Amino acid sequence: MKEPMDWTREELMKDFVGQMTPVTVSVNISIRGQQTVLDLSSVEEILRNAEVISLGDCGCRSKWHKCDAPIDVCLCLDDLARDAMKNGARRISLAQALVALKRSHQAGLVHLAYTFKGKEKPEVICSCCSCCCHSLGALVRFGIPDHVVASEYKAQQNYDTCSNCGTCVKRCQFKARQLNSDDKLVFNSAKCFGCGLCVSTCPTKSITLIKRGDIE
Repeated sequence: MKEPMDWTREELMKDFVGQMTPVTVSVNISIRGQQTVLDLSSVEEILRNAEVISLGDCGCRSKWHKCDAPIDVCLCLDDLARDAMKNGARRISLAQALVALKRSHQAGLVHLAYTFKGKEKPEVICSCCSCCCHSLGALVRFGIPDHVVASEYKAQQNYDTCSNCGTCVKRCQFKARQLNSDDKLVFNSAKCFGCGLCVSTCPTKSITLIKRGDIE
């Protein structure tokens, strides 16, 4: 992944981050028989309560092209979905929306549900990378956590079973995971936003999600 995009702090505060409250949605994959199910209970609840869902291209990756993550993963709901369809987005079903979420999760993208000022419910669910996304990039680049409400979960690490393979380091968009000079995993839980990208790909199942505030 390339270096973060060139959004300035002023642009972010005026046009993007200062106008929205993104909520990180935890992601897990569970396997039942031969069927792989994307367990997005929080997102699914949001989607089930939506009258209309549309799927369109991510504006940030379309603009910056700093990674090869999928572009057609931006979900809009209700009024914003209707507006998005006037501009080229297509209406999709709940099942199709969950497929899009699974595809973006496998690509290592963080799901953020955005609630704009004056709205009670989120009307945008983005799948974000830190190299292109204005909000996620702002959090990583400038450290603007006051505009980001984390999910109710965070990751918990079992160092006894960890193989220090580095898979989770590559998956973490928040730079909460690093390998030190001895190739041992170092996990900074203060930087974790509970997205769950590390959980589903840990080969030794050494990572779990716990509710924020629980004793580790």
